[in-house]
Amino acid sequence: MKRTLDRGRKSPGRHAGSPQRPRLRHRLGVASLTIAALLLSVPTGPALADPKPSLKDLASRVEKMHTEIETLTERYNGQREKLKTAKKAAEAARKTLAASEADLTAKRAKAALLAQNAYMTGGLSRALAFTSSENPDSFLDGAATTFAIEQRQGEELNQLTKAMKAAERARAGAKSRIAEVEKIVKDLDGKRDKISKLVAKVESNLFRRALGEAGRPGTRATRVNLPIAGSGKAAQAARWALTQQLKPYVWGAEGPGSYDCSGLVMAAYQRVGISLPHYTGDQWTAGRHISRDEMRPGDLVFFYGDLHHVGIYLGGGMMVHAPRTGDVVRIASIARRPFAGAVRIAD
Repeated sequence: MKRTLDRGRKSPGRHAGSPQRPRLRHRLGVASLTIAALLLSVPTGPALADPKPSLKDLASRVEKMHTEIETLTERYNGQREKLKTAKKAAEAARKTLAASEADLTAKRAKAALLAQNAYMTGGLSRALAFTSSENPDSFLDGAATTFAIEQRQGEELNQLTKAMKAAERARAGAKSRIAEVEKIVKDLDGKRDKISKLVAKVESNLFRRALGEAGRPGTRATRVNLPIAGSGKAAQAARWALTQQLKPYVWGAEGPGSYDCSGLVMAAYQRVGISLPHYTGDQWTAGRHISRDEMRPGDLVFFYGDLHHVGIYLGGGMMVHAPRTGDVVRIASIARRPFAGAVRIAD
């Protein structure tokens, strides 16, 4: 009887005659959530595509590419300077070797004559010649002279052989050095291709448009005539560099129609009779390091930890430099880049 009463009692929250409705609602809810999750996980077109990069992101990418271009360019320039040095050393070794071989050939010819003479007059024939000689003293004098000549020629031949071996070692070392540097340059050809691709990318319509909309940093380049104090070679180099304003930046270029940063510096000082390498790393060690307070027109100013950018100081916190791909030789403030140091090349 109790069981019957319990069955007839209504459960809390249930409607009479609908004992399965809450369970059904629960199942339908779970199914709905599952379907919604599946729909959200399936790409349905442009609405779910990755968002386009912002102008700020594009501008940041361009700046990174410009830095990479200039860094790779100066590494390439440095390897070209190493190759020049190695080729000079190899040429000097080749000339030394050629002179040694020519001298050796002459000495060998003399040695051959001495050998023939020794063969024809040596041994028993020399003893017979001594016993049959009417003047033994004259014979002994001649023999002594011949022996002395043979000794001298033998020593000369010995020294020359040593010199030839040394020259051959020098040539082998020079060839090895050239092979090593040429391998580096060959490796850098890959970097050169990378530079070309980076240049093409930063000059693409996408980045041009993005930078145009975002506003390119700096002002539009215009020719500026600044009075440069001083009459020394450094001031003269700075004045000449100013005449190159508005010529385009081209990586690896050293004039006269275009320049990269170290190429402009090299050309300016070459103009006043001072030879500098086309590489910021070597230009950094080409003169005396000075403090920022000591700087005057014509001093070289370097930027970034790896010294991959250089300009020519003009005074008043300004420099003339070849900035980067897509830009031109122009005047700029040295405060816009991380300053690394200054070098005085000449007074």
